[in-house]
Parts: sequence; C-alpha cells; structure tokens
Amino acid sequence: MTAQPLRALVVDDDNSWQQILSEIISDCGLEVDVAGSVDEAASILKFQPHRLAVVDLSLSPNDHNNVDGLRVLDAIRRLDPNCRGILLTGFATVELAVTALTDYGAFTFLRKESFHRSQFRDIVYRILVSPPPLSAPAPASGTGTSSAAVRGVTALQKPPNEKALVVEDDAGWRSILEELLNDAGFQVRACASFGDAFGYLRREKITLAVIDLSLSNSLDSSNHDGYQLLENTKAEGIPSIVVSGITETEEIQRVYSEYSISSYIEKQTFDRAAFRRVVEEARLKSQSSSEFNVLTGREREVLDLLAQGLTNKEIAEKLFITINTVKRHLKAIFEKLDVHTRSAAAAKVAGG
Repeated sequence: MTAQPLRALVVDDDNSWQQILSEIISDCGLEVDVAGSVDEAASILKFQPHRLAVVDLSLSPNDHNNVDGLRVLDAIRRLDPNCRGILLTGFATVELAVTALTDYGAFTFLRKESFHRSQFRDIVYRILVSPPPLSAPAPASGTGTSSAAVRGVTALQKPPNEKALVVEDDAGWRSILEELLNDAGFQVRACASFGDAFGYLRREKITLAVIDLSLSNSLDSSNHDGYQLLENTKAEGIPSIVVSGITETEEIQRVYSEYSISSYIEKQTFDRAAFRRVVEEARLKSQSSSEFNVLTGREREVLDLLAQGLTNKEIAEKLFITINTVKRHLKAIFEKLDVHTRSAAAAKVAGG
C-alpha cells in the first residue's frame, strides 16, 4: 500500500500569506490544505491528519483584538494531537506568544514583520525530523491486555541475549527507538555521543546498531560522528540501521554502498511498523551470518573467493599463498560449516 503523503495546514485570512506559506511548505515536500477561519480549519482537521499547521493569530481583517488563531491551536490539540502548530502574526504581544507556546502547545511563534523564508524552512524541517509521539498501540477489543504485558510476552519470544546499540542525540528519538527495540526483545544500550557508543562497541557484543548520521544536535549535517561509527560497525560485521533526517538521494546511496548498512529510514516519514520490519530483517541477517564467525579472517577470504567461482590456483594467486595452503583452508572451512563440496560452501555464502 502506498504511503500517504505528509500534509500541512495553513490557516490565514490573507490570500497573499496563504500563497507564500503554501509555496514554501510545498517546496519542503508536503501537501497543503488552506483555511481562512476557525470553522474551516476544524473541518479540515477532522477529515485527515497533518504533520504541521501554520496559524495566524487574528482571523478577522483589521481586528487587532481577534485571537481566533488560539481557538485553532486548541482545535489542533483536540482533533489532531500529532500536528505541530506554528503561530504566525503581526499583532501578538509577548504575553500572547507565551500563552500560545505554553497553554496551547504551539511549536514556535513567528512575527510577520520579521518573517524570513530560510528561517521558516528551518522550522518546518525541525518539525519534520522531530520524534513522533510515544503512544503505545491500543490492545485488541475485549482482551483487557495492557501494553506492558504485550511487550513482556513479545520479549519472551525473542532471544534474551541480543544487544542493540542506539546512537541518537535527540532524547525523544532515543526514547522511541529504545522502546521499539525493547519490544523486539533486545537489551538496549542507548547513548547520545560517539564516545559513549564507541565504548559500548569495545566493551560489549552488540548484535544490532541503530545510528543517526549527525550527532551535533542541530540541523548542521557537517558532523560526521555517525559515519565514523558506521565504519566501526561495518568492520565488526554488526548489522546497522540508519535513522536520519538527511534525505538527499545521492547521500543515501553513498551510505548504503560505503557502509553496507541494512536499512536507511528517513525521520520525516518514520513509521513504527516499518522500523519493526527492518529490525527483524537485520536480525535474521545477523543470525544467518553468525555461523561464519567460526571462520578465521583468512578462511573467510578464501570462502568468499570460492563463492565467486575462483579455482584453487586463482585463489592462491589472489591471496599470495600456495595452492596447498588454499586446500588446508578449504578443509577447515568444510569442517566448520559442516559441508562437503565447493558448491555447498558457496551456497552458504549466497544464503547468508
């Protein structure tokens, strides 16, 4: 089934501002709904969910005392609680701004007279990569089973000795990823920095890593700590999942090719069910490749070349060893993998 596009709501009684805001938000990849009043906004909010809403405080022309925008923010809290609201106005006092942020749950407050497109795009981006709410799925009707009990049963069905490393500098995302991995039966080691993560990699046997590419806790993508950690997990053969706000196609392709990651998930379109699926896929990959852990580094090199169809002579030339040494390595490989032919050994590699 095709994923539903992310949507945004613009609530402003000025057509010019509706066009400006809709244009910028559309450029950020969202589909935009537009309303000019509280009633129109409420009707739209009831119809489908939105990721963000930009709301003008005054929805009555030339009325500086009109605060219908606060009513819209209240409707968002009631009808679309996962939607993040941005209050945009030319009339608000500091007191009203504080009210919007604290009492009505607005994400931020902007003044029209000092509006900047680049600043607004940054705010939209921050909302898109902000963590989704921590809400456990409701139990099936009539079962009376608590979510904690469901998690406990799920965990008991999984091997208890698997450890997952979560490296994420945003506390909200860290909590979500830790919860989902706990549900999957992992012991989770969660941290926010390269140093802490590298320490876990040195001290413990990690079977899965979930890593954010940028650990600078900002929109600056120049931080490369996540990439350095991927180099380590690749070298250790640890299946790794990237959860990142970076969406450039070329960069995603580069991360796949250079770091051999299991999966790349964009924060903007994060879906719990999809994350659970890729975790299970990575787990199966890890379990299938674990049988090769009994091989030495040289034996694995010989096996990989054999799987490519090379003869003993070609393997020897490739690795600068003698043919008799190749034969000794193959004998050890066959015994360790419990196979008896070259084709069976090659099939093991293909299956892993």
